[in-house]
Amino acid sequence: MTNHKRNNYFIFILMAAMAVFFLLPFLWIVLTSVKPESEVFSTNFFPTTIQFDNYVKLFDKIPFLRYLQNSVFITTIAVIGVVLSSSLVGYAFGCIEWKGRNALFYIVIASMMLPIQVTMIPIFVIFKEIGWLNSFKPLTIPMFLGGGSFNIFLMRQFFMTVPKSLLDAARIDGCSEIKIYWKIVLPLAKPALATVAILTFMFVWNDFLGPLIYLSDKAKGTLALGLGQLAGQQQPEWAILMAASVLMMLPVIVIFFFFQKYFIKGFTMSGIKE
Repeated sequence: MTNHKRNNYFIFILMAAMAVFFLLPFLWIVLTSVKPESEVFSTNFFPTTIQFDNYVKLFDKIPFLRYLQNSVFITTIAVIGVVLSSSLVGYAFGCIEWKGRNALFYIVIASMMLPIQVTMIPIFVIFKEIGWLNSFKPLTIPMFLGGGSFNIFLMRQFFMTVPKSLLDAARIDGCSEIKIYWKIVLPLAKPALATVAILTFMFVWNDFLGPLIYLSDKAKGTLALGLGQLAGQQQPEWAILMAASVLMMLPVIVIFFFFQKYFIKGFTMSGIKE
């Protein structure tokens, strides 16, 4: 056996071991969701009897369908807002030359270093003063106002890979900047757009702090808050909690499974050219 093959085998075994290590918690959640409550903390990793009663009982514990509807609505609006706004701002930073462009971009990037605790209270006060508390507005409308520093950075880096000659030719032909953005640049940016959409979906779908701060009406709660309610009971039923966790993870897994090639390509192509 050559050294090259030996190295390949070693890398394969190492990657397989890491995959098993990272999949074990997910496997434990799935198996626990079909266990009786009495077996949750038993020494048996696999259930002695498989039952799906926990998924049925879940709907009696929390208004799951209502929370699902709220989560889908908030996440959909947020993804649309972030994709549109971050791509527009990224296009302005990456494809249009204007005075102070780089300085403002560096300020945007520097804002990523601010901890969320620094801005949490001022933003809450602003939303309170304009009457947005206990509504979906704080969780959706700000998504149309830039889309976040990292998403702007990702889109800007991707747009800078677009040949300048292509943009100049479109301008010579009389295309406006918005038409160049919509007709030429945006169709080329599918990998970056998919990456931003997936990251936003995962963040908003799993967000617990935002809904906890801004939503006081339980009827407006999200799935993340529903899981918090199950975990915060005086005597949590862990099997039901794991069933809820499985149902909450499924959309994220499905989305990533179908769009992973765009996700990887978006990260790969966003750092080619400065």
